[in-house]
Amino acid sequence: MGTLLDNGIKPYNHYGAYLKQKYNGQKVFKVIVDGNFTCPNRDGSKGYGGCTYCNVDSFTPDTARKIPSIREQVESGIERARNSYGAEKFIIYFQPNTNTYAPTHLLKMMYDEALSIDPENTLGLSVGTRPDCLDFEKIALLESYTDRYDVDLEMGMESIYNDTLERINRGCSHDEFITAMDMLKDTPLELCVHTIFGFPWETEEMMLKYADEINRFPQIKFVKLHHLHIVEGSIMGVKYKREPFELFSMEGYTDFLSKFIPRLRSDLIIQRIFGIADKELLIAPNWGLPKSGIQTYIDKGLEARKVLQGSLC
Repeated sequence: MGTLLDNGIKPYNHYGAYLKQKYNGQKVFKVIVDGNFTCPNRDGSKGYGGCTYCNVDSFTPDTARKIPSIREQVESGIERARNSYGAEKFIIYFQPNTNTYAPTHLLKMMYDEALSIDPENTLGLSVGTRPDCLDFEKIALLESYTDRYDVDLEMGMESIYNDTLERINRGCSHDEFITAMDMLKDTPLELCVHTIFGFPWETEEMMLKYADEINRFPQIKFVKLHHLHIVEGSIMGVKYKREPFELFSMEGYTDFLSKFIPRLRSDLIIQRIFGIADKELLIAPNWGLPKSGIQTYIDKGLEARKVLQGSLC
């Protein structure tokens, strides 16, 4: 007799199972769209250089960034998802950079165009942004789609400590995250919060408190959990090469998650439990496994430790 994991049951609420249940077993795939946005701590409105852990592609002038049109991206993304993964339905995902960092009328034009490509098979809209790039007008725009689509608003919280956010040149305080949460208190949007674990000056005890902060906002539905990557082209990458510091091993990260996940509310859905970086860009940590291998390792480690989401909440 197999374990629960062998039967597809994980010790936490994972996104794949959520999508399968919500959409009656249909294969749903996110189609990533690059809207050619930048960020306020890259273009000078708040600062330059971007977050220190980020590969700052925006150092390249916008005029030199040659990306396909939104239509071309969506069409090719849908075709690839159908042919490679057997996808049946789609969520349009504005992911790179800050996807509410433009005037509202321009955002509407971009979202409308992306959603119009395959309306019969498009179920949702997902928009990644920063807490300091939201206002009531942009929230109202996103909410206007909720009568036709599931709309997922993803925000990078990263850390709950202002000292950390300053040290990584985030250009956004945790107080601004709280302000955004207040604006979204009664929203029909499905909120997703992104975190990064492993900044070398944060202790395990400090990182475990992220769960308490997430739990106190009932409007949060999804979380994305990442471990810190050091990548080429980042400020942190330059510093790491000069003076390396300790990063999570795969075993150490699994052990940390085994303490963190029980502290998360049991109703939260984990969209992602670890992050990956381009092999060509990754400096550290290199865990030596493909994405599927890392997922299996972590899931088996959590099961072996008898983890249950929400058991310590």
